Amino acid sequence: MTPDVAADLAADALRLVTLIVLVLITPGLLVGVLVSLFQAATQINEQTLSFLPRLLVTLLAIGMAGYWVSDKLMQYTVNIFQRAAQLVG
Repeated sequence: MTPDVAADLAADALRLVTLIVLVLITPGLLVGVLVSLFQAATQINEQTLSFLPRLLVTLLAIGMAGYWVSDKLMQYTVNIFQRAAQLVG
């Protein structure tokens, strides 16, 4: 395995993980900000009020993007197996 191939594989893996995390975490982050603004405006300091909407939106994002995420992971895995010859010799 040459250093170039290893660097390409690591860069592809980091890019894929970053993309998947952004897709799954961003909706929860936005809902968390909106709930925090609501709590600041109404001075309600209930922890479950901020946790439950973020949880539900994150689960919804996982449900909606699950097929896409699994497709991206499958493409990456197929790419690794196709490049297996370069990895060995």
